Amino acid sequence: MSQILPLVSLFPRSAMTNATRFLTCLLVACSAFAGAAHAQLRVDITQGQIQAMPIAITDFVGDSEFAREISNVVEADLKRSGLFVPIDKAAFIERIVNIDAPPRFADWRIINAQALVTGRVTRSGNGIRAEFRLWDVFGGTQMTGAQYSADSGNWRRIAHKIADAIYERITGEKGYFDTRIVFIEESGPKDKRVKKLAIMDQDGFGLRYLSRGNDLVLTPRFSPSSQLITYMSYEGGNPRVYMLNIETGKRELVGNFPGMTFAPRFSPDGNNVVLSMQTEGNASLFRMDVRSKQTTRLTEGAAIDTSPSYSPNGAQIVFSSDRGGRPQLYVMGANGGGAQRISFGEGSYNTPVWSPRGDYIAFTKQSGGQFSIGVMRPDGSGERILTAGYHNEGPTWAPNGRVLMFFRDQGGGPKMYSIDLTGHNELQVPTQAYASDPAWSPPLP
Repeated sequence: MSQILPLVSLFPRSAMTNATRFLTCLLVACSAFAGAAHAQLRVDITQGQIQAMPIAITDFVGDSEFAREISNVVEADLKRSGLFVPIDKAAFIERIVNIDAPPRFADWRIINAQALVTGRVTRSGNGIRAEFRLWDVFGGTQMTGAQYSADSGNWRRIAHKIADAIYERITGEKGYFDTRIVFIEESGPKDKRVKKLAIMDQDGFGLRYLSRGNDLVLTPRFSPSSQLITYMSYEGGNPRVYMLNIETGKRELVGNFPGMTFAPRFSPDGNNVVLSMQTEGNASLFRMDVRSKQTTRLTEGAAIDTSPSYSPNGAQIVFSSDRGGRPQLYVMGANGGGAQRISFGEGSYNTPVWSPRGDYIAFTKQSGGQFSIGVMRPDGSGERILTAGYHNEGPTWAPNGRVLMFFRDQGGGPKMYSIDLTGHNELQVPTQAYASDPAWSPPLP
């Protein structure tokens, strides 16, 4: 049986910021399956229809008050992914009291568990240590295991890290649970909405505010390489773009951009942003160096070019333009030049966002009185509508490119939703008030 590796600190404690102080370690020890004929336990998530895997997640053992809470968060994360069906604990036959001993696999096969998660949580001063093991029930082997250490206030992040490790081991793709969402929280009467810049964990917990609601704020955008965001603020009555460091709270003015409707988007390395600015009655795309604030014009002409988004390798930009008569999607090189139209469907295409994996571009489509969220390949092929209805808008990708989040306003106020890349598993994202303009963070350090 494969052993879990000892804890090793990734960062000297004196060098950690409040956010990075969380994780002291991680590493997994994966066990090989016995026998060449034994098939690897895995969820195939490349197909349009997915059969969710039955998984048993036991209450973690230990005398810590956090043991059950951590296992409950792991269960909730995996369930919300739509790829796993946690088995009701009332059906469990074996009660796990020692995670170092192999479970009685026959007891778990009876209840049709294909995978089993066991764990233990212990306290150490002001911190906690959590460890888990993932078992292949039918193969009778341990698939992986890991230990994590953190201050007790970060116990939810430990749970998300465990869920990420399980998700990655079974699906072969990176997890997205230890991430955050920055968004606009909206409260108050419809004609006097107070809009605050807010951030929370991807599951709706850990809400905190990044602005006081004194000024209108719009369209936050996360850097794909760091915990930086850009957003628009009408502080002083004029549209200004700010850049905010989530960890330090340091804010700096990027620039005043009259007529802008969306905040800029970062390049993959975080060194540049691309934006749309009004010039002489139209709107053109510009690239700005984050450090020097120097701008370079990327598009010319009488068209309205908006909503630019970089490809994950930084070589191309997708954007919306009405140069063909109505807003459609175009792709061009990151330095400008000739643009190729990639959307040809009925209606208008807006707010394109390139997937972190590079395989798809998400968009908002307006046609026949409906607002749809869809995806297509970068060459325009394979267009699919994932969800349609009244006023769906603002797609944003999970960092693994597997899940999208967007907002929907059905008349009362906007709410955020998530949906799988296949168009299945649409879920409302829990928020305390109305919420719009979500932006997904990169994985937390």
